[in-house]
Amino acid sequence: MDVFEAVQKRHSIRAYDSTPIPDEKLKKILEAARLAPSAGNVQPWHFIVVTDVEKRKKLAQARFANFISQAPAVIVGCGDQRASPDWYFVDVSIAMQNMVLTATSEGLGTCWIGSFDEDQVREMLRIPEKFRVVALLTVGYPRKRLDLLGKILHFIRRRKRLKKIVSFEEYGSFKF
Repeated sequence: MDVFEAVQKRHSIRAYDSTPIPDEKLKKILEAARLAPSAGNVQPWHFIVVTDVEKRKKLAQARFANFISQAPAVIVGCGDQRASPDWYFVDVSIAMQNMVLTATSEGLGTCWIGSFDEDQVREMLRIPEKFRVVALLTVGYPRKRLDLLGKILHFIRRRKRLKKIVSFEEYGSFKF
């Protein structure tokens, strides 16, 4: 699968089966994050892979995130705010997008989670003060069932057309 195909196939998965993720696939996903670009090549990230059932259940207590406990792995993306105060958030986000696309190419599903209690996550995972929790990423094999919420969201909020989000040379001027 090439990169553009992974971009096209990727969508948020909110229903996972219980099949564990093979170590070689998980390692490849984490390697994709490691290879991401960062401002000044500071690489201000640290990723915590959570597979423990009880910890995943606690993470699932966030609003709209019950499905977190189903995913065989949750990757917690942290950014070192001391090493890169202005760019850690962007750098961690780029690295996590690399993970999303790599997981998709490996036949896995993901969902980017922004709804969490940072203090709770920090305490539960013993995250040092210098790090901020940027996002959580569920990873696993999609469950073969109708994801009604996902279908409704995609129906209500369709992807905008290119003409609505791109301008050439000045705002409002479109080329294609």
